[in-house]
Amino acid sequence: MPDSKMAIDPRELESAFSLFTEASNQLSLAYADLQQQVVSLTGQLEIANGNLRRELDEKAALSRRLSLLLEQLPGGVVELNEYGVVVAFNPAAHVMMQSLELGCVWHEYVSAFLSPANVPDLWLSQSPKGERRLSIVVNDMLGESGKIMLVHDISDTWELQRALTQHKRLAAMGEMAAGLAHQLRTPLATALLYSTHLTKPALSDTDRQKFGQKNLVRLRHLEALIQNMLSFVRGHDVPAEPVLLSELLREAQQLMSPQLQALGMCCFLNLPEEYECLVVNANHKELLGCVTNLIDNARLASKSGDVINIYLSAQENMAELKVEDHGCGMSLEVQERLFEPFFTTRKEGTGLGLAIVSNLLARLGGEIGVNSNLGTGSSFTIRLPVLYCPTKV
Repeated sequence: MPDSKMAIDPRELESAFSLFTEASNQLSLAYADLQQQVVSLTGQLEIANGNLRRELDEKAALSRRLSLLLEQLPGGVVELNEYGVVVAFNPAAHVMMQSLELGCVWHEYVSAFLSPANVPDLWLSQSPKGERRLSIVVNDMLGESGKIMLVHDISDTWELQRALTQHKRLAAMGEMAAGLAHQLRTPLATALLYSTHLTKPALSDTDRQKFGQKNLVRLRHLEALIQNMLSFVRGHDVPAEPVLLSELLREAQQLMSPQLQALGMCCFLNLPEEYECLVVNANHKELLGCVTNLIDNARLASKSGDVINIYLSAQENMAELKVEDHGCGMSLEVQERLFEPFFTTRKEGTGLGLAIVSNLLARLGGEIGVNSNLGTGSSFTIRLPVLYCPTKV
């Protein structure tokens, strides 16, 4: 007779079967969901793989283009690793530096085959074509420890630049010679004419002395013209010294007063007390010549009874000397060319005075400016760095 404890309760069996059926259904649903996720992930993976293949193809194409670019690039490219060893270079670099080899140490190559020039990043290299000039610029590679070097052979450009500089110098010399010939022609012709008169046997002693004096004036004019031209051409530095501007302006006034008084003119100094001790670093004789030149130009532009004013002031550690007249003035066209060598509006002018003044001031770190109007006069302003002044500038 079967044991009553081992008998299976139909209700428990039915409950267990229901649980099993429910778990099976959930498992089926989870499996179906998993299959959908697998399908979705497979699709995403295919898309990702497609994008990756496209990126790889694009990178491969970019690599081919870069390789082709390096092959065809006229400039040299050299790559160094962190130890300064050459690991790659393009054909152009090999043409410019035929002794360059992979694996060589760059600083050893420089010591053996290159010589520094007097310009940064410029090196001299010997080749079958002779000495070549190479521009070598070294740059760090971002994110890496190596370096990249760009090499250019600028020998031909260098020669063209040197030839152009020489041609400009020759052109300037030709222009100067033409201007000088033009300036010399008139006084020389006059001197020859006076000399011809002096050779006449019937010439009286009075006339002979008169023509001799006129001839001497012309010859001195020629001498001054040549001296001015030499001063302009040389442009050498003159010894500088502390110059007290108030004393220099008084000296210039005294030098020019006889000429001005003979024409009924006068020169008035405007020297404020705070600028009496203003000092600049210059050559006294040369700077005095600049100021007297400006006063003389003012005299030539003025008429009897006019007053020429000289002002001294300072702004932003720059001394300012102004020579002002109330004469005929100048047009804008004349002012634009006023400091050009050999440019003059006067028949007896050399056209070098203001050019010499401008060059001298430039060497001293200064400058000269002009302000003029036709019929109302002109003012020339010299600006020079202040060396010192006991009073505040």
